Amino acid sequence: MFGGGGMNPRKMKQMMKQMGIDVTELDAEEVVIKTADEELVFTDAQVTRMDAQGQETYQIVGEPETRALGAGDEGGDDDAADADAGIPEDDIEIVAQRAGASKDEAREALEAEGGDLAAAIARLE
Repeated sequence: MFGGGGMNPRKMKQMMKQMGIDVTELDAEEVVIKTADEELVFTDAQVTRMDAQGQETYQIVGEPETRALGAGDEGGDDDAADADAGIPEDDIEIVAQRAGASKDEAREALEAEGGDLAAAIARLE
């Protein structure tokens, strides 16, 4: 970052604090970067937020999985239908599990809420 390779991490943190840079590790489960033609999906990535003079910068360390935009898992008929609807199978499973609902009910709630997981769960509860 500042050419401090080999510097004591504690001393580096102290120097950054003196310079007015606040560093926070985030407990991120997944990071998705959407480009014009693909998605980069980082799972189990290290995410660090640096706040320097009111400007927030995020650093992601990990290996991304690359997938085409709008592509879901292409294993079975249910997955293909979900990809057509634009609702990822993982989202349907999360909503169904959290709300104690069937996959069909979860899919309908997600479609009604435009893919918003929290709103779909609230709708079913």
